[in-house]
Parts: sequence; C-alpha cells; structure tokens
Amino acid sequence: MADTLIITLAQLNQKVGDLAANAAAMLAVRERAEGSDLIVYPEMQLIGYPPEDLILKPALIERAAIALEALAAATADGGPAMLVGSVFVRDGALHNGVALLDQGKVAAVRFKVELPNYGTFDEKRYFLPGPLPEPVPFKGAMLGLPICEDIWHAPVCRHLAEQGAEIFICINGSPYEIDKDELRIEGVAKRRAIDTGIPLVFVNRVGGQDEVVFDGASFVVGPEGALWAQLPDWEEAVVDTVWQKVPAASGSRWRCQPGGVAELAEHPEDIYCAMVLALRDYVNTNRFPGVVLGLSGGIDSAICAAIAVDALGAERVWCVMMPSAYTSAESLEDAEGCAKMLGVRLDTIPIVPAVDAFGAMLAPTFEGRSPDLTEENLQSRIRGTTLMALSNKFGPMLVTTGNKSEMSVGYATIYGDMNGGYNPLKDAYKTTVFAISRWRNAARPKIGLGPDGPVMPERIITKPPSAELRPDQKDSDSLPDYAVLDGILLGLVEHEKSVDQLVADGFDHATVARIERLLNVAEYKRRQAPPGVKLGMRNFGRDRRYPITHGFRTG
Repeated sequence: MADTLIITLAQLNQKVGDLAANAAAMLAVRERAEGSDLIVYPEMQLIGYPPEDLILKPALIERAAIALEALAAATADGGPAMLVGSVFVRDGALHNGVALLDQGKVAAVRFKVELPNYGTFDEKRYFLPGPLPEPVPFKGAMLGLPICEDIWHAPVCRHLAEQGAEIFICINGSPYEIDKDELRIEGVAKRRAIDTGIPLVFVNRVGGQDEVVFDGASFVVGPEGALWAQLPDWEEAVVDTVWQKVPAASGSRWRCQPGGVAELAEHPEDIYCAMVLALRDYVNTNRFPGVVLGLSGGIDSAICAAIAVDALGAERVWCVMMPSAYTSAESLEDAEGCAKMLGVRLDTIPIVPAVDAFGAMLAPTFEGRSPDLTEENLQSRIRGTTLMALSNKFGPMLVTTGNKSEMSVGYATIYGDMNGGYNPLKDAYKTTVFAISRWRNAARPKIGLGPDGPVMPERIITKPPSAELRPDQKDSDSLPDYAVLDGILLGLVEHEKSVDQLVADGFDHATVARIERLLNVAEYKRRQAPPGVKLGMRNFGRDRRYPITHGFRTG
C-alpha cells in the first residue's frame, strides 16, 4: 500500500494495424519511465484507432492477443505497470477494452460500455458493449477505467464511484473538431469529476489517420473542476503526474500535484495544425517521398503549398504552374512569389499545346456547337493529367486543392482539379481558407517546418478568386459572395436546415434553393473525391453520407 503514485501519461501516435511498431513505441516509453508506477496509453494503442474493418480479420485479433501477452511479460521486471488499450474476445464477441499489465501478467481487463455510432464512429458495427465496470485495485488505489465515450454519459462514472473508484483514468481516441478541446474539459470531464467528487485523467492519442486527426491535448482535472495538468496539442508527449493520498473529511483522497499546463493552439492555428499533421502522417505513413501540386497563383493552391511545406519541409514539396491562354501575368507573378517565399521547387508546364491538340481532335465532333463549360473543364482535366503524370513518373503524391465551398456546389472538375491523393482543404470552407491564409502570413504554426514570416504575396489573399478558364472569369460570376455561400452551406450541411429555415435566417429564397440543388446534384463528384482531413462536425465522407440518387428537396 502506497501513499504516493507516479502515473505517466503517454500521449502517442499510432499506426493502425502495425502491432509491432505500436508495441515497440510503448516499450520505448516504459524504458525511459524510471520511477513510474503506471504508464497510461491512449485508446486502442496496440492496434491503432480507428481500425475500421481490419477488426474483422481473425488474424489481427489473434496477433493482438499474442502481442498483449508479450507486453504483459515485459512487466515481470518489476518496473512500471501499463494500461494498454486493445481489442478483446469474450464468449465469441469483440470488445473495445483496456488491460492492466503488471508483474508479468494481464492483471485486469475492462470493456467499453458506451459505443459511439455517430459521425466518424461505427463501433456498434464491430463491438458489443461491456458490462458496467468495477474498479481495479492498484498499489493502494482503486482505479476507475472508463473508455472514451464512457465519460460522455454519466452512468459509467457514477457506477464506478459507487463501487469505490478513487481515480478515473480514461483512455481516448478522440478526434479533433473545432472547439472540441474546450468541450472535452468543460463540457464533459469536469462534469464527471464534480458530479462524483473523483479526479479524472484524460489521455488522448495524437496524429493523423486517413480523414481524421487526433490533437492529443491530454489533461487531468480535479474533483472541484480545477485543471491539474494539461499536455500540449498536436505533438507526442510523455508526462509524469505525481499523486498523493491525503486526509479528507470522509477518510482520504488521491490528489495530483499541480503540473505543467501547456498552452493549446487558438483558432485558427488549431485548424491549420490539423491540416499540417493530417497531411504529414498520411504522406509519411504511406511512404511517399513528398508531394506535388499545381500552384495557380490563387489562394487555395497557395495555402495548400504552405501546409505541405509546414508538414514535410520545402525540399519535399514540388509546385507546378500550368498556364493556359487565360492565365494572367498577375497569376504567374503570384505563383512565383509564393514559391520563393516557401523555398520550394517551381516548374512551369504550359498546357496550351495540349488544349490545342484536344481542340483539333474534337473539332469534327463538336462542329456547330459553341464553346462552353466543356472547354473550361478540358483545361482542368489536362492539368490534372499533367500532375498525375509527374506523380507516376517521379513518385510524389498529388495534393489536390479544392475547398469545401467548391466541393459542396460542384464548382470543381472531376478528373481535373479533383485529382489527387489527399486534400488538406476538403473540410475547409472558402472563408476558412481566407482566415488561415491571413493567419499563416502573420504567424508560424507550433508544429510547422516552414519559414517564419509570410508564405504568399498579400495580393493572393486580396484579389477576387478566379478559375481563369475563360476571359475575365471570376468565381462571383457563378456563385454568391463566399460569405453568403458559406453561411448557406453551414446551414444546409452542418445543421441540416431546410430552405425555409434559412430564408427565415435572412437568406434569399431563390439563392438558397439554387445552392441546395447544386449541393444535391454534386454528390456523385464528392464520392470520387480524394480523402481529406475532417475539421468540423459534418465532413463529406465520414460524417455526411447521402445517397447519390434521391428526390428529396426542402424548397
């Protein structure tokens, strides 16, 4: 029985399905954790989260059990115990759970009760809920082990408190969303701690996994709601917390000595960091040597180039300017200026010869028809083919640069500017693109590898957006002002409002009805879009899953 415990919080990245690498990372932390009593790792740390349908492979389940036993055996040396999240089989059913590994064996296992099945989560597809868990005794402390979603609902923590839990240790795979760090602490963790009178440890994973990104930002809150410790966001961190059993009115309580409180990224740096980390992990984990992207002189491609440089370093980013007959001298200058500010390679490959060749090839078939959107899209598709050729020949992944506003209404060319392996802006509305571009020109992200100071000419931010696919073209020729468009899209996409509700909010009926129609008819394009990092509560793909073919309209 001890009156002091050292609990190490290991906020780590994960590689889904790479059990050997994940186990090695945990053991590496343990080797450095001299004096620690217990090391806590994030949810599903052994197999990676979310595993999706990998979890249906019997071989993965079998190997996870073997790897967990090997980790348990490592604790026979008398060093720190470990709390390790993994998948478990009981009575033929799969469970999301956590194991206490101590003294060479699996000392205890507890299962997740509340299985999220909304947004990015599909846990009811894979797991059965466990029973309400009992506390786990460990070196004189009774540990309550709720898992992620378990603390978002009161019953699990209340049950643990009634059964004598003295410290809640909650392992998490909690993806980033805008303003979610405040919701976790103020809206959830403090409520559970105050409600039960028990301190709560929240350990979250960090890093990108396909379309979701995890921000870390682990913390400890006391029973009065005080923030006892705060780990940084957007990077791995291993922090010791010191706990002491102190006298209290009703016997004794465990309290954590106040620790460091890291400053979390404010808005919009948090959005920018999400884009950087998601792209970095996607490129590196999938073993691409770098990225290539079209640099048009416009704001979307400029901020994507900056994100890529901050994620990978300038030496791994290749930009290509592909001027057409309609490309302005201003765009050429702005692309060159952006490339110089970022320190990246910039090649110029004119597409005029290819446009002329396609024109000649199609002329007999198109005879008698005036040029229209077809010829505009052809330019975009030539650019997409050119960039894919560079990707195929030299190996870098193609980054695509369309924003959520454009993707929402189909203002993007399938097999053209939608070509690519990953899109950092997929869940960023155009107004968000402007906001992060202004921010990045004035600041540098905490996890960035790019330069201090501006990353694009100011003119890129201030000039009217244009696809430059016909003479004097402006986005405003086809779309409402982006402030108006994004307001309508927030209502339609994020909040599922009807046309009438948005009209009641002050928007023009004809405009809203047109945008709703465009949103619906562009669904087939979005199904063929590359993955991109989730930022808000309703991204296209993992969150918003609409049928391509349907006849429902709200106005």
